[in-house]
Order: sequence, then C-alpha cells, then structure tokens
Amino acid sequence: MRLRSTRIPEDAVHHPVFARFYARMSVAAETKAGLGAVRSELLAGLSGRVIEIGAGNGLNFAHYPPAVSEVVAIEPERSLRQLAVRSALRAGIPVDVVPGAAEALPVKSEAFDGAVASLVLCTVRNVERSLAELVRVLRPGGELRFFEHVRADDRAMAATQRALDRTVWPLVTGGCHTSRDTLAAIERAGLVVETYRRVRMPEWGIRLPTSACVLGVARRPAVLD
Repeated sequence: MRLRSTRIPEDAVHHPVFARFYARMSVAAETKAGLGAVRSELLAGLSGRVIEIGAGNGLNFAHYPPAVSEVVAIEPERSLRQLAVRSALRAGIPVDVVPGAAEALPVKSEAFDGAVASLVLCTVRNVERSLAELVRVLRPGGELRFFEHVRADDRAMAATQRALDRTVWPLVTGGCHTSRDTLAAIERAGLVVETYRRVRMPEWGIRLPTSACVLGVARRPAVLD
C-alpha cells in the first residue's frame, strides 16, 4: 500500500510539553466530557481500509468497528506517536501508526475506503492542503468522518476565538486554532457533506473557546469536478 516519499521530516511537529498535557487531559475527557461517546458516533459504520490523520495518543482506536480491516494512523508528534503505538497494540483491529504530516500523507492515492479527522484540522498548518491530501487518498465514493473545533455561532465568542488565535492560544496548545470554519473548508475541497450536527464540548459547564464543534460525514464524489 504505502508509503510514498515526502519532504516533511518525521518530527516536523514537536510539542513535547503540550503532548504530555494532552495525553493526560484527553484520557480524562473520555468520560468526564463525554468524548468517548462522540468517538463511537464518529466511527460507527466505517468499514474497509481507513486512514486517520493526527491520531494523537490513539484514543479513537478502541472505537473502530470490526468491519474496519486496517487503520493507518498518521501522527507527526513523537511523544503522542509513541502513546498511539501502545494504544494500537490494545486495539481489536490492525492499526499501523506512521509518522507523517497531514499536508503530505505518505500513502498512495485512492488507497482508502474511509478517512478520519478528529480534533486535528484545527492544528494543521495548512487546512486546504491537508484536505486535498485526504481527497487524494480516498477512493472515489470514500467517506471522511470529521469531528472538529469550529468557529462559534455567536459574535462574542467568535471574536474571543479570533483574538486568542492571533495571540497565545496556538503557542500553548500545540498549534490549535479555535475559529476555523472547517465545514466550509471541507466543502471547498470538493467533498460533499452528507450529514453533520453541532456539538458542544463539554455538554455542560462553562463555555470554552473550544466548546463549539461539528461532527459529520463527507464523501468524495465518484467523479471529481
């Protein structure tokens, strides 16, 4: 199947302090913030060969259904990649954890039935290029499952998000941007959004700049325009 050459080095993304924080926080959020249920909904019904970009510490792996024959999990951050390898060993399906960046996926074109982007398009350096790569590696008719931070609906929170994104937020959160219009970017990439819903994370408590999320399914058309 794989792996095509790329000029992006294995550790082009290196956030060791944030990686340690994220590893602890994300595990707690599985139950306390309801993320585990969202992951199950995100991945339900997937089958065949799947590529996941920005796999982090591999918390999605336990939620893949048995109909998935293989997952190629791309993670550029070394510390998180090591944790993802451990998660892969516990998964009930074959998972291959691979270094690489979303903007230059080290895999062949049209090699996958499905793709997963989970809390990662907020952090990639180039959203358009990353989505173009996902379109490239999906077979015609293949689907993208996405769960992402997005721009808030109300003006006050959206303004707060933009201010944070221009200043400290990306520096302390591993490159995360809270105000991206990811749904529009997915459509501009040529994918057809079939279904989506707005999600607040966590569902209760104080509203955060990262609370506005979108969960959905998009598909690569059988024939690209």
